[in-house]
Amino acid sequence: MATTDNLRNSIIDKLLTISNKDYLAAIYSLLEKSSVDKDVVKLTEEQMLMLQMSDEDIKKGRVISQKQLDQDDLQWLKGQ
Repeated sequence: MATTDNLRNSIIDKLLTISNKDYLAAIYSLLEKSSVDKDVVKLTEEQMLMLQMSDEDIKKGRVISQKQLDQDDLQWLKGQ
C-alpha cells in the first residue's frame, strides 16, 4: 500500500497533466467541500529543509521571474 506522501505526490502528478478546465473545476469544487483544511499537514524533514532553502534563496535574491523560467524550460525542451 502506498504511503500518504506517495499517494499525494501521485495525485499531484496526475493533476499536472490535466488541461480540461471543467474537469479541474469539478475536482477543485470537490476538494473545497471536503474537510481537508481541518487536517494538519506534517512535513518531512526533507520538506522543511527545502522550504528553508527556498527562504534563503529569496533573502539572497537568488530568484528568476516566471517568464524567464518559462523561456529556460522551452529552451531545455528544445535541447539547446
